[in-house]
Amino acid sequence: MKLLLTSAGVTNPSIRDALVDLLGKPIADSSALCIPTAAHPMGGPASAWRFITGQTPLPMCSLGWKSLGVLELTALPSIGEERWVPWVREADVMLVAGGDATYLCHWMRQSGLADLLPSLRDTVWVGLSAGSMVLTPRIGADFVEWQSAPDDHTLGVVDFSIFPHLGLEPDNTMAGAEQWAAEIAGPAYAIDDQTAIKVTDGTVEVVSEGALEAIPLLAAANDDRRGEAPAHAAVRSPCAPDAEKHVTPRGGSGFG
Repeated sequence: MKLLLTSAGVTNPSIRDALVDLLGKPIADSSALCIPTAAHPMGGPASAWRFITGQTPLPMCSLGWKSLGVLELTALPSIGEERWVPWVREADVMLVAGGDATYLCHWMRQSGLADLLPSLRDTVWVGLSAGSMVLTPRIGADFVEWQSAPDDHTLGVVDFSIFPHLGLEPDNTMAGAEQWAAEIAGPAYAIDDQTAIKVTDGTVEVVSEGALEAIPLLAAANDDRRGEAPAHAAVRSPCAPDAEKHVTPRGGSGFG
């Protein structure tokens, strides 16, 4: 897949240009599926509706798509793959709402979407907050709120973690990001709401108009290598374990 991992959606022209580049054609010529699933545990039905209809300050579904459909992951197991897999394969892009990343991770596995991802080579995944974090290896204990989540591990499609909404007080500070990174103990980025991480063929590019941009964090206990960027983003198949994982961006802005 081609990935555009955002903190708060397509919030500026640079991120929009990166999206068009990944699509290989204008947004107005592209078909989209939006996935509101992560919003249910935290934001509830009103948040899901706002995301789907574009009634949110986090731009995703309101960008002017040729067509826009809803892919609700909790419904897919009862529909059957012969119905929904063609819908996914025909879409140019999936727009994935924020909210609770471990809940989203659980339903990506339960629905079968996680297993399908490696075959979607030309599809673009645009994540918003938890919709981005679900593709990372870990989200950190502070972002785990779903009570059924066994731990903070997520799909591991990329090999770095993401701390979103950098700069939003009181929790999403640089000091908070550094404490989080020490727990993650692996490659990570802290990004603000004007920043996205673009991943194409294993190559990572930071796209930003933010004051804070993206802060690479490579943290481990007593490790002073802060500032080193992750060497690469190995895009790989989602891990097989049936553990469920979660996230909620601290600051409360991840699900609109």
